Amino acid sequence: MSEVYAARRTRLREYCNAGGSAAALVSRPANVRYLAGAAPHGAVLLLGKTEDLLVCAGPTAGRPTQERPDEALRVQTLPGVGGGDPAVAAAGLAAGQGADSLAVEEHHLTVARHRALGSVAPGLRLGNLGGAVEQLRVVKDEEEISCLRIGAEITDQALGELLESILVGRTERHLALELERRLVDHGADGPAFPTSVATGPNAGRPGHRPTDRRVEEGDFLSVCLGATYRGYRCEIGRTFVIGTAPADWQIELYDLVFAAQRAGRESLVPGAACRDVDRAARQVLDSAGYTEGLTALTGHGVGLEIDEDPQMSPAAMGKLDACVPVTVEPGVHLPGRGGVRIDDTLVVRPEADGGPELLTITTKELLAL
Repeated sequence: MSEVYAARRTRLREYCNAGGSAAALVSRPANVRYLAGAAPHGAVLLLGKTEDLLVCAGPTAGRPTQERPDEALRVQTLPGVGGGDPAVAAAGLAAGQGADSLAVEEHHLTVARHRALGSVAPGLRLGNLGGAVEQLRVVKDEEEISCLRIGAEITDQALGELLESILVGRTERHLALELERRLVDHGADGPAFPTSVATGPNAGRPGHRPTDRRVEEGDFLSVCLGATYRGYRCEIGRTFVIGTAPADWQIELYDLVFAAQRAGRESLVPGAACRDVDRAARQVLDSAGYTEGLTALTGHGVGLEIDEDPQMSPAAMGKLDACVPVTVEPGVHLPGRGGVRIDDTLVVRPEADGGPELLTITTKELLAL
């Protein structure tokens, strides 16, 4: 992997040089990990004029193998307990290497931290790196996709085991905690985001935080969870009916959301406009009269963070590339009654390679549990 990280840093260096910056300071943790192989707490990456350095406030020894920095990258550990601010120290090191300019991630630095960089190296001209690293991260290599694939397998396994257990009478909170435990039991680093379990009138509500409401017969049960595996995060959402055959209104609503989700999935082709993916799913729901209360976006990229570019929304800019993992997650929530959400993680692939690769494979049939 060392050559992979080196190639990533080279691409970023070329971007910085084209913009007139001799060096760059990367401080956002996911970006540090992408370029350095690991991101110890508080660590920053300096792409220096003469040498690249991972600057840390504490030692990196003793970490699991997948959390250790690229062996080809020198680690600079600050002295003493706490050691000071690695970003400020890195700015001083950049100046010491003879750099006259330093591109920084202004969207991640606080105003106070930005001022401290300028004060420690007043001769440095500070520029804005912007979202350059985030844009590099959009298209994944096959090693990254493999991590996402394994995370999806873990997620499917945890969800499948829960569905085989007795659910009536258990609380949303209890079920969410059990799912997160199962993720770890099956090899995940941890949950990719706080697990959502929603029952009855809560079902289908995006971002619902589990409560002490107990599962009842006839409820819709919607679940949204994901595993983190070697830093990469995936997502799945499914909706079921508890105990009895679904009511007619539940079948109708489920079929509608399923059709919207399928339309979104089928539009995932290289070159497709992000807004068109959103439109494909949204117009299915709009045509059935569900124009109020829809989510702001149909899907988003995933990777080292659970919400990355690209964004599939009505105002989204840009087009999809091959090897970009995204979610497609339309849903409808009816206040007081509940609702449906169906969410998959897929990888954009050309038609010649079989079209979009579905990573989360738990059935989308409306099951009565």
